[in-house]
Amino acid sequence: IPVKNSKPLILDEKCLYGASESKAMQYGSLEGKVGSKQEAIDIGIKAGNINISDPSATMEMTLEERINKRQAEILAEFERKKKIRQIQVTTDDNEIKKLLRERDLPITLFGEGPADRRERLRESIAETGPIKNKNAEEIAARRKEERELTRTTWYHEGSESLKTARLWIAQYSLPRQVQRLKKAREFGALPENQKNSKLQQTHRHMQAVASYCSQIGHSRPISFCQFSPNSKILATCSWDGLCKLWSIPECEEIRTLRGHKSNVGTITFHPYATTELDSSAACMASCSADGEVKLWNMENDESVADLEGHEMRVARVAYHPSGRFLATTCYDKSWRLWDLQTTQEVLHQEGHSKGVHDISFQIDGSLAATGGLDAYGRVWDLRTGRCVFFLEGHLKEMYAVCFSPNGYQLASGSGDNSVKIWDLRKTSCIYTIPAHTNLVSRLQYQKSNGNYLITSSYDSTAKIWGYPGYVPLKTLAGHEGKVMCVDSSEDGEYIATCSFDRTFKLWAKE
Repeated sequence: IPVKNSKPLILDEKCLYGASESKAMQYGSLEGKVGSKQEAIDIGIKAGNINISDPSATMEMTLEERINKRQAEILAEFERKKKIRQIQVTTDDNEIKKLLRERDLPITLFGEGPADRRERLRESIAETGPIKNKNAEEIAARRKEERELTRTTWYHEGSESLKTARLWIAQYSLPRQVQRLKKAREFGALPENQKNSKLQQTHRHMQAVASYCSQIGHSRPISFCQFSPNSKILATCSWDGLCKLWSIPECEEIRTLRGHKSNVGTITFHPYATTELDSSAACMASCSADGEVKLWNMENDESVADLEGHEMRVARVAYHPSGRFLATTCYDKSWRLWDLQTTQEVLHQEGHSKGVHDISFQIDGSLAATGGLDAYGRVWDLRTGRCVFFLEGHLKEMYAVCFSPNGYQLASGSGDNSVKIWDLRKTSCIYTIPAHTNLVSRLQYQKSNGNYLITSSYDSTAKIWGYPGYVPLKTLAGHEGKVMCVDSSEDGEYIATCSFDRTFKLWAKE
C-alpha cells in the first residue's frame, strides 16, 4: 500500500478518508499477517477509518437525467428572474431604505449604489413577499370585518302588523305556487319538438326587433320607464323632477305628474292598474333622491298620498304581486315594506352594509330579492323574514335584480359589466354573461314566459338574450347616451328604453 502524507490512501480502488501515515503503515503491515487485502479492508471499516458506501444504495445518474435536471434548474432561474422583473418597486431611494429597514435588512452594503439597493429590495420581495404596513393591515382587517358583517343576518321581534302581513302573504302565495308548479308540469309533459317550436318562434320574433319610435321625453336624463299592465301606456320619469304618461304606440303625451322636488328615480304601475283597478285609486308609485315616495292615480296631475319616513335617497319602488304592499329601497342600507291599505310601514329590513339599490318580487309573492352597493344580493322569505339565499360573486355594486317567471331563477346585473343567473334550487350561480362594456343598469325577463332576458347598460346599448342558453339574440343600439332603463310590454309586442340623452325609444318587430 503506497503511503503519502495528507492524501487518501488507495486500497483496492477504495478511499481511506483521514488515515494518517502511521495508521496506513499498520494497515500495510497487516496485509502480510491476515493473508488477504479484503481482510485488511474489513478491519479498516470496523475501525471507522474507511468509509465505503453501499453500491446498492446509490445509482449513477444517466447523461439524459443530468441534462434534464440542469434544464429544470435553468428554467426555474428564468422564472425567478421573470417574477423579480414584474415586481413594481419605487425609485425613491429614501423609500427603498425605509422598506429595507422594515424587513430587518441593511439599508446599504459596501460599494452599493441606489440601483443595486433597489434590485436587492426587489429580490427580497420576490423571496419573502410584500410586507404590509400598519395602514394596509388596518384596511385589510376593516374589509374582512365588513365582509363578515355583510354575511351576518340579525333578526328582531316584529310588530303585530308585521305578523298579520306575513300571514296574509303566506295565504296569498301558497295557492299561486301550487298553480305555477301545475303549469310547469303540464308544460314539461308536452312533446320536446312542441316546446322547442314555441321557444324558437319567440327568439325569431326578438331577432326581428328594430327601432319603431324615438321621442324626446324630458329636459333632463330619463331615469326609468315602464309599461302599464294593458300595454297601452308608458310611464317615464326624469331628473327634472317630472313623471309623464305616453300613449303606445303613438308616443303622445297623456299627462304630466308634478310634485317631486328632486331627481325622480323610479315610477311603477300597480299590478292591476288599467285592467281591474279603478282609475281614481292609487295606480302608480314613484320615488326621488330626496327620500320622497308618492302615490298617483290616472286622473289627476298631483299625488294622492305620500309615504314618509325615508331620510336618504330612495332608489327603487316595486309593487308586491298582490298590489297590497309596496317595497322601497333606500341608501340608508335598508329596504322597507308598506301596507297600502293603511299607508303604514310594516317592515324595515336591514341586511346590507351599503345602500340598497334594487328589489324584485317573485311571481308567487313569497320571496323578494334585493341588490346593494356592497356587491351582494339577498333573497328574503316574506313569510318568515329569513334570508334564504346570499348572492355573492359580483366584483362591484349590484344595480339590478329580476326574478324569472319560472319562479326559481334570478338575474342580477352589476357595475362589473356582467349579468349572473342564480338558481334558487341549487342556491348557486349557474351562468355568468359577459353582457356589456359598462355597468348593467336594468334587467327584465319576458313577463309571460321568461323566454328571453333584456339588459340595459351605460355602454349606450340594450341587449336581448335567449333562454335557456342565454345566447345573444339582438343588440338594440341607437341611443347617444347611457341607457338607464329597459322594459317590455305584457303582450310582448314592444320594448322601451330610456337614456341619458333625454329620449326614450320603442322597439318592435319590423
